[in-house]
Amino acid sequence: MATSKVLAGARVVLPTGTVSGGRVIVDGTRIAEGGTSLLERSRELGGAPADAETLDLAGHWLVPGFVDMHNHGGGGASFTNGTVEDILHGIHTHRLHGTTTLVASTVTGEMDALAQRAGLLSELAEQGEIAGVHFEGPFISPCRKGAHSESLLRHPDPAEVRKLLDAARGQAKMVTLATELPGGIDSVRLLAEHGVIAAIGHTDATYEQTAAAVDAGATVATHLYNAMPGLGHRAPGPIAALLEDERVTVELIDDGTHLHPAAFQLAFHRAGADRVALITDAMDAAGFGDGTYHLGPLEVVVSDGVARLAEGGAIAGSTLTLDRAFQRAVTVDGLPVEDVVTAISVTPAKVLGLYDRVGSLEPGKDADLVVLDADFALKGVLRKGEWIVDPR
Repeated sequence: MATSKVLAGARVVLPTGTVSGGRVIVDGTRIAEGGTSLLERSRELGGAPADAETLDLAGHWLVPGFVDMHNHGGGGASFTNGTVEDILHGIHTHRLHGTTTLVASTVTGEMDALAQRAGLLSELAEQGEIAGVHFEGPFISPCRKGAHSESLLRHPDPAEVRKLLDAARGQAKMVTLATELPGGIDSVRLLAEHGVIAAIGHTDATYEQTAAAVDAGATVATHLYNAMPGLGHRAPGPIAALLEDERVTVELIDDGTHLHPAAFQLAFHRAGADRVALITDAMDAAGFGDGTYHLGPLEVVVSDGVARLAEGGAIAGSTLTLDRAFQRAVTVDGLPVEDVVTAISVTPAKVLGLYDRVGSLEPGKDADLVVLDADFALKGVLRKGEWIVDPR
């Protein structure tokens, strides 16, 4: 059972900035107080419950729990193919790495199989284990298929898109589409009407086609740069259209493999932290290790932490966890801690419509937080007031 806790002395990152020597008070599963300096305003704000346990976190950072809106599995388990037990193991693996809110992503498959998988995942969403379902494929371009089975791809027929939404019973959060394909724009409009995110990805669209899809209601770029035409000076393609439009949030995979550091910096600084969602695009090997896996029906070989298709060698998701993405963004990319917190917690929570509950350390929200040491290595994870990783 969750108990009252006082997490004291840390540098606490709030939406308004960082409080040094601050505290967060947790009462049960909720945050009762976030970021207050122990030396200021404690009298008027009141103290912690008398039975609260106090933890001294001097020299550490306290940040909100991470929110991953694009994740296919981990810990050796697949969200597309695994059993319920497998999926729960994969979810727990990512919680151990600071991801307290996770959307489960599928990959291209037969429509009936995807509908069945949507039903299973929706139950886990209803139980609060995941934050919803993301369908990546089958409505994507064969020219930019990446690690998706070409034989199973199809045009985004709105009727088939609706079939997946119905199967997810209100738990569908996002659908990735190549919106230039026949039915693409109509499918974007359908998703927008149902409050589901239309994400542009695995696309061969032009600049103009991408802009039209955004005007129709698309609001997310699925792993920007990857599985789409490169940025050209005469044919700028989807990258320029997605970066320049303030209505679009761009996903970025900061693992040092998917993006050159210069490309990462270009996107981050052009869009800004408020429009960037750091994601993992993780597959089974995340938090598990090298070896041979399957992403949908395709065989994947993971070597030195990089996942590639056994046939053709295309990158096949990542083995990234969000604690590593956080540490890299600060220590390698040189981003301010506050901007990384925004991109890894605040922005994805807002995009998913969950910011009233998660994404920041504010009173009344779920007690989801991550403890990092001075070098930004993960030391503790609290989810709904319970320690997943105890920093003591």
